[in-house]
Amino acid sequence: MNLKDTIRIDFNKNTKPVYYFRAVFKLLTPTYFYKRKLPKILNALTDANRSYIEQRVSYYNKLTDPYQITSEFISSQNFISTEKKKTYFFDLLEYLKYFSLNSKIAYLFGDITEIPKIPRLVKSRPISENNQNAILMKLNKVRHFIFISNDIPFNKKKDLLVWRGKAHQKHRQQFLENFYTHSLCDVGQIIKNSDKNPNSVKWVKEKLSLKKQLEYKFILAIEGTDVASNLKWVLSSNSLAFMTKPKYETWFMEGTLIPNYHYILLKEDYSDLEEKILYYTTHTDEALDIIKNAHIYVEQFKDKSREDLISILVLNKYFHLQNKD
Repeated sequence: MNLKDTIRIDFNKNTKPVYYFRAVFKLLTPTYFYKRKLPKILNALTDANRSYIEQRVSYYNKLTDPYQITSEFISSQNFISTEKKKTYFFDLLEYLKYFSLNSKIAYLFGDITEIPKIPRLVKSRPISENNQNAILMKLNKVRHFIFISNDIPFNKKKDLLVWRGKAHQKHRQQFLENFYTHSLCDVGQIIKNSDKNPNSVKWVKEKLSLKKQLEYKFILAIEGTDVASNLKWVLSSNSLAFMTKPKYETWFMEGTLIPNYHYILLKEDYSDLEEKILYYTTHTDEALDIIKNAHIYVEQFKDKSREDLISILVLNKYFHLQNKD
């Protein structure tokens, strides 16, 4: 089999240039254009899809009571004028433009691992019953929302587990300490030639493209500062995602994933990793069922019109609950 012929898109090429071209075009588009489109978008909320959409809106924005606007809030106009024009900015602006430039927002960009004290728009949050002050938006999607299509069949892949990434966090370092030389694993951290003292860095392996990683039956999704950024594309592939129970979540709703139904659950110390690799190497039918379930889960994020509607409704709820007295 020619593996290069089995995957349609090289996800590592030209993603950001295309993203920024579209983002700048949207930035330059007058706001009245979006406000004119808003009624049509909201009309897409029908009785048939209302329950599903309202459920997701409530998941991302758990606020139920009015809240006070504080000095930490700024207007959308101020946000547009002062915020750095990077991916987080453009992803939030895409939906802010449907609302008044006087609308007030509070936000935190980056990998958010603590629950804010006031309602803020964020990319990530801890999985918790009391995380209502962290309102999830689909931010930094050019990096996080990558999906695979036309993948290699599971039974044509290597009976090994693969992972590549940075190992700045102690839990990643401990994993590599235990499994870097394991016969069932091809795992390691990647470094740039420009990194300081690269020869002193431990557990280094060559960088593997997504295509190369898809040659393996099992792919580790290990959280970094917040979520595992590879989880989305792994769950859309014909490989099995191996991971511990997630502690953080994004627009992908990692907190709703079901262990051993959407992914293979590992113990926190990974002491059952070898056992799980050997088990799913021979229990192909069970592996294929889990992969099928993962694909169904991923499908819900591929309807762009519906994703736009949900994002707008999350913001609409955020603004509606503001106490403007």
